[in-house]
Amino acid sequence: MLNNGITESVEIPEDVEISIDGKVVKVNGPNAELSRKFDIMGIGIKIEDKEAVVKSQSSKKKDQSAVGTVVSHIENMIEGVTEGFTSKLKVVYSHFPITVNVSGDKVMVENFIGEEEPRVANIVEDTEVDVDGEEITIEGPDKEAVGQTAANIEQATDAKNRDPRVFQDGIYIVERP
Repeated sequence: MLNNGITESVEIPEDVEISIDGKVVKVNGPNAELSRKFDIMGIGIKIEDKEAVVKSQSSKKKDQSAVGTVVSHIENMIEGVTEGFTSKLKVVYSHFPITVNVSGDKVMVENFIGEEEPRVANIVEDTEVDVDGEEITIEGPDKEAVGQTAANIEQATDAKNRDPRVFQDGIYIVERP
């Protein structure tokens, strides 16, 4: 019995350019440029007629999953360089007023639970963080970087040893990319 493998393709928009250098896929669009290394055995990626074609050597379930994952990552990269991703967070407090500031590649959360030292969250890669009162907006071309930055900010205000039903102060993700 001959095993043909699995093939999926992603259509490349007019204003997006994709190049493949070994196992690294570079996506260049009007707003940004992203690159990602796909080091998955048995998976090949090539460009054919304004389509990125992802193919596996076998049709095993593991290879089918890997092809779907690579296709999803390429689709996210295309969306990131054309439109970008946005995540929103909300500052909630009832005990002490929380102050949030952006300083370089860090987000400083001051006066959380009345603490004197600010809590710090890292901004990942070229993600932009905008603080407007009690609303924080995170924007960037890389979906994973936007999501990780939002998670870093949310985790920075984790109140240890407190009942979350009673003590609800913190910064929470309200809209995901």
